[in-house]
Amino acid sequence: MKLKVTVNGIAYDIEVDVEEEETPTLGAIVIGGGGAIHTPTTASVQAASANAVVAPLAGSVSKILVEEGEAIEAGQVLLVLEAMKMETEITAPKAGTVARILVEKGTAVQGGEGLIELE
Repeated sequence: MKLKVTVNGIAYDIEVDVEEEETPTLGAIVIGGGGAIHTPTTASVQAASANAVVAPLAGSVSKILVEEGEAIEAGQVLLVLEAMKMETEITAPKAGTVARILVEKGTAVQGGEGLIELE
């Protein structure tokens, strides 16, 4: 690249070599200083039937309080999820019978994942 530069009233023609810089790409975004770097991943959630009770949030199953074939009442606690050291009781939306339990104690679940199917 040729440039014209004036210094103390004297004009100079100079030639400059310009190196192309590589455009930086966005790396991992770290919020806070927890020490660990978490890389985004994809999660798959099993499809739930229309009669399934689903997890309202991501967590792990800490207690299952019903068994398959058991008759249940509306509002009865079916299982307990633990997320961020908080327990969330998952209750029956209606009376019925437990058709199938889709998770086990200790299972990690995602929000919207089916937990229990009702009849």
